Amino acid sequence: MRSKEAPYSVLLPTKPSTFSRPIDLDGMPLTMTMTASKVDDTVFAVGSATVPDAAKAQAALIAMKTALVKNINGIVRSEKSSAAASSTQGLSASIDIEAVGKTPGGKDEVLFGHFVSRDKQIYQVIVMGPAKEVSRENVDTFISSFKNN
Repeated sequence: MRSKEAPYSVLLPTKPSTFSRPIDLDGMPLTMTMTASKVDDTVFAVGSATVPDAAKAQAALIAMKTALVKNINGIVRSEKSSAAASSTQGLSASIDIEAVGKTPGGKDEVLFGHFVSRDKQIYQVIVMGPAKEVSRENVDTFISSFKNN
């Protein structure tokens, strides 16, 4: 799937739905466009937004990560981040996490997230679902298929 709203492509397991909504990332109001696909109770989604200033993109990634982990009342099991500046790409950063938590019904939930920025564009690439149903292979395939063009 190639996004019409932002410069990216990704492989989704089923026909996706797309919607936009206003969000607040630690006092930074933005409009985020989400494209999501669901298989049973597992969600595969990409969110994209544009920040007003590239210098604020990394803070926006941290705010997105924090909000998603809070949504599952979770804790981060592993995290890896990087940041770079180049003359061709501008500022870029990424955060990769694996978090575990509970659904409101008390079931174990897992969240895999890849949060990336390129200049003023920010993305969240996530897989979230029941811990016993989310396959590492499907997560790796989905997240590695994401290309911000």
